[in-house]
Amino acid sequence: MRDGFQREVNYLRVSVTDRCNLRCRYCLPPEGVSLLPYAEILRLEEIERIVRAAALVGVKKVRLTGGEPLVRQGLVHLVAMIADIPEIDDLALTTNGVLLSSSLRGLKEAGLKRVNISLDTLRPERFSWVTRGGELKDVWRGIEAALGLGLHPVKLNAVVVKGFNDDEI
Repeated sequence: MRDGFQREVNYLRVSVTDRCNLRCRYCLPPEGVSLLPYAEILRLEEIERIVRAAALVGVKKVRLTGGEPLVRQGLVHLVAMIADIPEIDDLALTTNGVLLSSSLRGLKEAGLKRVNISLDTLRPERFSWVTRGGELKDVWRGIEAALGLGLHPVKLNAVVVKGFNDDEI
C-alpha cells in the first residue's frame, strides 16, 4: 500500500478508546469531554478484523493508542488477537504509563513488543499539576517494568511547553 507521495505504508495506528485516566491540561478541559457511548466503540473482534484486512494490504506494524489504551477492558486479549495475525511482526502501545506496571506482564506475554510512554516532566509537582493529580512515581514504575521485562525499545514522548517544562530539555 502506498500513500499520495508513493511511500510504502506498512503501519496502522488503532485508537482503542476515547477514555483516559488523566486530565492533562493540554489535552482535556477540567470538566472532561463528551465520551462516545460504549455501543459506538469498536468491539475487540471488530478491531481484529480491521487489522487482519490491513495486513492483507501490507500492514506489518500496529500501534495501539487512545485516549489511554490501558483503561480499555480486554486489552490483553486484543493484544493476543493481533499478535496471532501472522503478517503482523511489530505490536506497540502508546500510554501515559500510570497503569503500565500492573498490566505489562500480561501484555508482553500476549505479544506486545514495545512501548512509548508519555512523560512531560521529571518533577513530581509539575507532573501532578499538568495531569491534574497524576503521580510521577506510577509512570516511573511503568518505565522500570518495561525495561525489566525486556520490551525494546522503550521510548518516551514529551510535550514541551514554553514556561512549563522547557527548562528540562
